[in-house]
This record gives sequence, C-alpha cells and structure tokens, in this order.
Amino acid sequence: MPAVLLLPTGKALTVRTAADAFLDSLTNPNTVRSYGIAVGKTAERIGGGRPLAAVADDELGEALELLWGSSAVNTWNARRGAVLSWTSWCAERGYDGPAIPAWAKRMPPPDSDTPVRSKMAIDRLIARRDIHLREKTLWRMLYETCARSEEILDLNIEDLDLAGRRCPVKAKGAQPKVRRRGASRADYVLETCSGTPGTARLLPRLLKGRTRGPVFVTHRRPGPGKVLSARDICPDSGLARLSYGQARALLDQHTAHAGPGTGWDLHEYRHSSLTHLGEQNASELMLMAKSRHKKVENIRRYFKPSADAIAGVTALLAPGDARR
Repeated sequence: MPAVLLLPTGKALTVRTAADAFLDSLTNPNTVRSYGIAVGKTAERIGGGRPLAAVADDELGEALELLWGSSAVNTWNARRGAVLSWTSWCAERGYDGPAIPAWAKRMPPPDSDTPVRSKMAIDRLIARRDIHLREKTLWRMLYETCARSEEILDLNIEDLDLAGRRCPVKAKGAQPKVRRRGASRADYVLETCSGTPGTARLLPRLLKGRTRGPVFVTHRRPGPGKVLSARDICPDSGLARLSYGQARALLDQHTAHAGPGTGWDLHEYRHSSLTHLGEQNASELMLMAKSRHKKVENIRRYFKPSADAIAGVTALLAPGDARR
C-alpha cells in the first residue's frame, strides 16, 4: 500500500513539497517524465526550500524565461503548460502560490512541417513484397482512418467491428467517465474511426483466427524482466503489443534513403490522408469529423495541397478559351 503524503497547509508548503506532490498525483508515466523536467527545473530555479506562497508571479515568469526563453516555440509551450498545470493544481487545493504572469504567454505554434506523401507513393510502399503483412495493415489503417498512431496501436481485436469497418479509439485528451485514479480504457469517452475495404481485406489475414489481445503484436515474446498489463499481451500467443517506437523504426527502415532517421514518419499518413481528402473537395466540417479535431485552425495546419492541385484550381481563373 503506497504511503500517504500529508501536505502542510498555507504558507508552510515549500516549493519542492508542492512539486513532488503534484508529480505524485499524475498517473501516466510519460506525463510524469515530461512534466518532471519542467516542474523540477522550475522549482530548482526559484528555490526548492522556499515557501511556495513567498514566490511572486514575476519570479515564476523569469524562471521560465531563463530556462526556456530561447528554446523552440513548441518546447516553450510544453514547459510553460506543465508549470501552468502545477500552479493550477496547487490553487485548486487551496495552497497559496504564484501564477504564471500574463507577459509569459503561450506562443502561437509554427506551421507543421510534416511532409505529405502522394497516394501513389503510399500505395506502392504498401504493395512491396518485402514489407511484412503487419506493417502493410498498420500503414493502410493509419492512412484510411486518419487516426493518430497511438490510437491505432492501442487497439485490441475485441474493439474491431470488421463488418462495419469501424473501431472505437481512445483519442488524445479523452475525457474520463469516472473520477478514480488508474481508470481503464473503457472508463474513457471513446471516438469512432472508419476504414475502407483496403483495411478490411488485410485485417483477417493479419489476425489469423485470433479473437483477443492486441491487433498489432511483436514477433518475439517479451523478456522476463518486462512488466506489461494483461491488455498488452496476446493471451493466445504470449506476444506483446507493438510499441510506437518499434512501429516508427520499422517504417524508417523501409523508407530511409540516406541512413537511419531519414525515412518517413508515422504521422505523415494522417497528414497525407487529410490533404488528399481536401484535394477531393471534402469540406472543412467533414475533415474535422474525420480527423476528430475540435478547432478549425488545427485542421488547416494538416491541409497541404500539392503543386498540381493548386495549378488545377488556378486554371479555373483562366479565360474561357484558355481552358479548352
């Protein structure tokens, strides 16, 4: 049973105690690792042994500027967001403390530079004979569903509706339906992704009669020292779920043109499919529904029409005789 951490109240709460308590409240290990960098370095900069209530707003802003003021915009936004979550957590629990000043504002993110691959290039890659069926299915599914890589890799066979060509996914920022810690996947609001006959033809061949466990699994059983949840292990074969890092490395291996790290990225399938739908005159509302974006400006960052598509639209402005 984990030890209960008793927090002092009011001004007796130190910066380090508040930071440790906040990080202990997080359940996702990836979030703990990312937030730990931002909150830990900020707490060290402003003084871990100081009373939290004695820290001024401007001191917190100056610490952020000194630590990440010259970093990339996305890095600044991520670190600032982590510290904002920390200060908000303290305020919600009634602890006196600083807030991020208005002048240390969030920066507008730069336009995405993720390249868009042509439909022909994607089809030719998936059709290659040296590509394993697992990778073919994953890449085809990513392209046709416009889903995030983590959402598809997290799927289990029980989640699939093969007849309806649909599957529920736990999306980025999914809202929990319960308040308890350690909520399972079923305790979150899930969203639906749709595929096409291309994915539907590949999935039965990949599953080979399996009815439970992860859709995408490794080719080897996990080592004795690796701890995995029951949901991440195939009960029939004992194989583990394919991780994002493994899937990314496999795609890079088959597409790299100038050494490791120069190949495609998994996220390019999402960018490419949304751009291709936009070039086929899909409306903004349909693109938002397909990608499950909540803001119009986000979907616009994904739409990167090709030079040929722009030339085709430009031709509509030509005089009548010139278009014949």
